[in-house]
Amino acid sequence: MLTVLALHLLATVSAPFLVRLLGRRAFWLLALPSLATAGFAASQLDAVRAGDHPQWSHPWVPSIDLTLGLRMDSLSLLMCLVVGGIGTLVLAYCTAYFDDGEADLGRLAAHLTAFAGAMTGLVLADDLLLLYLFWEATTVLSYLLVGHNPRSEDARNAATQALVVTTAGGLAMLGGLLMLSTSAGTSSLTALLADPPTGPTVAAGIVLVLAGAITKSAQVPFHFWLPGAMAAPTPVSAYLHAAAMVKAGIYLVARLAPGFAEHTVWRPTVLVLGGLTMLVGGYRALRQVDLKLILAYGTVSQLGFLIVLVGTGTHDAALAGLTLLVAHAVFKAGLFLSVGTIDHATGTRDVRRLSGLARQMPVLVVATVLCAASMAGLPPMLGFVGKEAVYETYLHAPEDWGPWVLAILVLGSVLTVGYSGRLLWGAWATKRDVDTIDVHQPSPVATAIPLLLGLASLAAAPFSSHLEGLVTGYREGFTPGEHPIHLGLWHGLGPALYLSIATLATGALLVALRRPVARVQGALPHPPAAVSAYRLVMRGLDRGSLEVTGFLQRGSLPLSLGLVLAVFIGMMAKGLVRTGLPRDLRLWDHPAQVPVALVAVVAAIAAVRSRRRLRAVVLVSVTGYACSLAFLLHGAPDLALTQVLAETVSIVIFVLVLRRLAGRFNEDPSRTERGVRILLGTLSGALVTVVCLVAGAARTADPSAVGWPKGATSFGGGGNIVNVALVDIRAWDTMGEISVVLVAATGIASLVFRKQERVDEHRQRLVDARAHRGVGSGATNVGSSWLATGHSFGDERGSLIFAVITRIIFHTVLLWSLYLLFTGHNAPGGGFAAGIVAGLALVVRYLAGGGDELRDALPVMPGALLGTGLFLSAGFGLVSMLAGGDVLQSWIFDLHLPLLGDLHLVTSVFFDIGVYLVVIGLVLDILRSLGSGIDDQIVEARREAEEVGA
Repeated sequence: MLTVLALHLLATVSAPFLVRLLGRRAFWLLALPSLATAGFAASQLDAVRAGDHPQWSHPWVPSIDLTLGLRMDSLSLLMCLVVGGIGTLVLAYCTAYFDDGEADLGRLAAHLTAFAGAMTGLVLADDLLLLYLFWEATTVLSYLLVGHNPRSEDARNAATQALVVTTAGGLAMLGGLLMLSTSAGTSSLTALLADPPTGPTVAAGIVLVLAGAITKSAQVPFHFWLPGAMAAPTPVSAYLHAAAMVKAGIYLVARLAPGFAEHTVWRPTVLVLGGLTMLVGGYRALRQVDLKLILAYGTVSQLGFLIVLVGTGTHDAALAGLTLLVAHAVFKAGLFLSVGTIDHATGTRDVRRLSGLARQMPVLVVATVLCAASMAGLPPMLGFVGKEAVYETYLHAPEDWGPWVLAILVLGSVLTVGYSGRLLWGAWATKRDVDTIDVHQPSPVATAIPLLLGLASLAAAPFSSHLEGLVTGYREGFTPGEHPIHLGLWHGLGPALYLSIATLATGALLVALRRPVARVQGALPHPPAAVSAYRLVMRGLDRGSLEVTGFLQRGSLPLSLGLVLAVFIGMMAKGLVRTGLPRDLRLWDHPAQVPVALVAVVAAIAAVRSRRRLRAVVLVSVTGYACSLAFLLHGAPDLALTQVLAETVSIVIFVLVLRRLAGRFNEDPSRTERGVRILLGTLSGALVTVVCLVAGAARTADPSAVGWPKGATSFGGGGNIVNVALVDIRAWDTMGEISVVLVAATGIASLVFRKQERVDEHRQRLVDARAHRGVGSGATNVGSSWLATGHSFGDERGSLIFAVITRIIFHTVLLWSLYLLFTGHNAPGGGFAAGIVAGLALVVRYLAGGGDELRDALPVMPGALLGTGLFLSAGFGLVSMLAGGDVLQSWIFDLHLPLLGDLHLVTSVFFDIGVYLVVIGLVLDILRSLGSGIDDQIVEARREAEEVGA
């Protein structure tokens, strides 16, 4: 099973290259994974019948008992045959349908192949969350397939509509799956159905899961997205809307029915919605003039039919439902592909323009008639076998609802015969008032594959008893009825046969009276369209979002921050009222903590009252340095060092930005507004303090860091617990943090360098800086200069003494940063602190000589450092795997080297070097953006002012 999914992944990745190399012929190769799926399912037929179900599992999150699991039973085997078999034929059909010059054909091929793999994974998944992941993968991929042509507004709208509806249902389904999983104490589908949970939570979970199923399978009132999705290429429609995507909802209902069909909320939901969908879809199909829309609304009707059957949850309905599921996949795929061939050959699907085709495309006529006959339930087709089984099932249904459901299914079947006849008449009839249409003879493949599907519908009927044996394992989940049914073409004279004859006769009458029926339909008032409700809801959401955004997000930072703090206060206060304060409080551990706290409090109050920006920045930094001193008093020198360095860099950033702002705060809030701000700030600070106290006192289990001191030495090979935690124990967290740093740096640069010309100009300056490094030029770079610079200090930028001191300390600071980097595993330091120190050295160079001096000091693009650092850190994880260990696992080597002596090497140092480079790249990007970038803006502003004055 895992191999089949891997083949789909490989084909997906290779698809664009294969299409570029082979053109549309690449679809022959891309059909092989789907063929392998069907072949693997066929090979497991005997094993599944014997109750030996192939399965695969792998621990996902062992701590909460989550496992990736795949399993093949009779239901998933049947679905694999359908998905793989129809997928193979559809992909083969693509070789005839598309042209080699088709735009973005490689992308479509990749998406279609990926969809086949996602659908295969969905029907094989034995874990609820894994099923949901594949479910959403099919949703996203269907969006990409329906909206394949981005230049078509109809395709874009249809894709968005399908995505919104099915994603909303998928989110509801996720909530339901989590409820069921929590109630059952397991995420395994097999275990869940073996012992279904009960209770009010389960009822809510069932409703939410059914919401996902009915949106995916286009049930009323969410049926409107499927006809709109006909904007997709015909092979996509044939696969997604006949055998794959819409069948996902049917499969989910069938999968859960053995465990939950007896629940009070189950049957009313599926029977009412399914029956209504069957009638609405059939009625609307009779009104369409587009062959593809006739099939689309017919598909909606058939999906309602299937939901009723597989959702009834009885022994006989299960057999009838799965029989019609297979029949529907075969005949509907054949009809879609036939319509695609007609469209490709004539350039239209409009029944009012099609005439005289039967004589020109006789083979395709046979294919279409066979498939439509199966859809209508004519003997001796597989559709007739399934329809007979349906009538037998509900004729002997012991419940009171049986006759009502039977009446709806008979009426829906009459409509099915009617729109089947309308399809055949619209495609092949020679219409008296319509000229014979010109035909471009299609490829033999485009005709042969629909014919093959039509013949399959014909040939499968005599062997339908074998299908009954295939689904025996699934039917065992239901209690057998008093009158068990069996599949076959002939069961003798009886009520079921009479109902079939009446259905066909009444449906044929609808076809014969199509003109009067059309006039009656036109005279009747149009029922409200579900798509109009969807558009109304979307307009309401758009309008509501604009109103809410306009009210809450006015571009005011105080307002945004006030809303965040107000929500925080409301949520935290509610929980703290119930909890209360801890009884034992220790106000301080050391007397020196008291004056440190007082300094921080006084500085914070003074910062709030300050009217000058620079003074406020300095006072805020005082609170930061006070925190670092508090860390030191608590015995955490690593945290203290990092806090001091980070606070220093923060001051630099603030000062760089303040150059573009006025010296004083330009707003003068009213007394009321200041009171609200003081209240919010005081409550927020008090709540944070109380939450920290309550959280610390509420601990019942040992902290996760209890074993860290011992593990730091044995696992990480270092004595500095903090650094070992960052690069070993919690390396994944650090990996995520440096990724965020990289994104933040990119965002800062994007805000400042909004024009490509600025980026190009900066890159050219770096090239110039590399060119004159080490080359004598002027007074500052004579001979072999020990400090790379090509620019003089002290002219417009200020202090010559500062420039000289910069030259003296620059290399020393860099050496200190390297010392912190390589000793951080056993002493205070590490890649983050070392990177900030090196960044501060660059800050000094910038302050002494501006952007030109900074480029001379390190003439590289910040992105190169950021990318290299992330590559080193991630590459270290890959090397660990290749060496046979876990991801990001460290390896310890104790070596004795000549001259150097004993060397204790821990491979996580390479991870730390990556962090070091990322931090330097961040600081360099900030200096480039907020430093030299703003310098350039200031120079431009001065130049413009001078030009205006002149």
